Amino acid sequence: MNMQNPDFADEVTQRLGVSPDVVCRHLRTREGLALSCLYLTSLVDQRLVDEVVIRPILLASQQTETKSNEFDSFSWLQANIFHGQVKEKTGVDDCVDAVLNGHCLIIIPERNALAMDMCKREQRSVEEPSTEATIRGPREGFVEDLIRNLSLIRKRVKSNKLVFEPMVIGSETKTMVCLAYMRGIASDHLVDEFRKRLHAIQTDSILESAYIEEWIQDKTITPFPQLLTTERPDAIAAKLLEGQAAVLTDGTPIALAGPLTFFQLFTAPEDYYQRADIATLLRWLRMAAFLLAIFVPALYISVISYHQELLPTPLLASLAAQREGVPFPAFIEATLMMATFELLREAGLRMPRIAGQAISIVGALVLGQAAVEAGIVSAAMVIVVSITAIANFVSPMYSFGIAQRIVQFTFMMLAGVLGLFGLMCGVFFLLIHLASLRSFGVRYFAPLAPLYLPDWKDTFVRAPRPRLKRRPELFKAVKVKR
Repeated sequence: MNMQNPDFADEVTQRLGVSPDVVCRHLRTREGLALSCLYLTSLVDQRLVDEVVIRPILLASQQTETKSNEFDSFSWLQANIFHGQVKEKTGVDDCVDAVLNGHCLIIIPERNALAMDMCKREQRSVEEPSTEATIRGPREGFVEDLIRNLSLIRKRVKSNKLVFEPMVIGSETKTMVCLAYMRGIASDHLVDEFRKRLHAIQTDSILESAYIEEWIQDKTITPFPQLLTTERPDAIAAKLLEGQAAVLTDGTPIALAGPLTFFQLFTAPEDYYQRADIATLLRWLRMAAFLLAIFVPALYISVISYHQELLPTPLLASLAAQREGVPFPAFIEATLMMATFELLREAGLRMPRIAGQAISIVGALVLGQAAVEAGIVSAAMVIVVSITAIANFVSPMYSFGIAQRIVQFTFMMLAGVLGLFGLMCGVFFLLIHLASLRSFGVRYFAPLAPLYLPDWKDTFVRAPRPRLKRRPELFKAVKVKR
């Protein structure tokens, strides 16, 4: 028997390329068996490889007295490597994939190989989500490790109905993705549609859950999110128990859940940790903030530019006195101020955390005061921009806040050109657009259009807990049409 098989080991090594983290160690046992141990130091735990693989092989070789012609190398390796996840690999492609996934590969003469998971799992600890403030409730957030994220969900849902379906997406990145749902609670049509859309993804890279979101959402030409994005395990657990499905992606703390309706954008996980009357008041506050964010600048522009007769005489005289000397019409004035605030907001997000807050707060105060004193904008315009900016921050979902700003600038443009008539046209187009959207077969404007009266107890109001025993009706009869 030829005790070494350099061709197979060399072929796997060549496929991995010349890299400083590629290690191929050649071992020879007492029986003359030549083994090749192949792994990537950047992915595996070196200490674990030495203790669990290399050392047991060398010790077992010293104690074995089996003759060479009676020696079964494959069974001998399986008997002497004390590792729970030992899998056989036969082809070169399988071996390369195993090494790239953090496995240690033992190549034996019969062109077989054993792969052991020795992945070095360097991950940050579970912390409070940085993008979602927690007032009351769990302080745990997802991390970048998929297995840890699955454990955070299982800790909250201890049921055998909880299903995680793993799949690998991305021809180059080979990212592990899990579809989560509750068997017997989630609609079969919904789960099948999620599964079909995930399997239909044809791409070479998945680096974050946003890649998947763009592939599986129903419509791309819309500013409104069609999937819930969250870092909170309790939020995902609640959605699964309501009959929705979730997608978790390895390498990112952001999970996706759907279907998503428009009125769910005004709910927050804290609504279910507060009393019903407090949660209802907070929902009304968020809805009022949405209306303020999209209408206040447009109403100011339309009234100042076209419909001064709608204002009381004292207020009109005060605004006229403030605008005396302002060189720009109301539309240009509002656009400049809103664009300036968006620049400050973006600068505050991208700058280091210590300097970012100073830029966003001090910059807005200094620029606003200087612009008023210089006569570039009026004091009323500064108040309008401030109210709008504060209302934008009330949204519990970041992507919905971005959608608000897009609608806000669109309404400002229509009001600047056509006044209140243009604003009303924008409102009608917005309602038509929202009513036409779907999220995995569910109407985006449900339970208002179409009407699901039983679900109103958790839409405009949050009913007391004894009345929330039934799950939402609109997720039970999902029929997807694309």
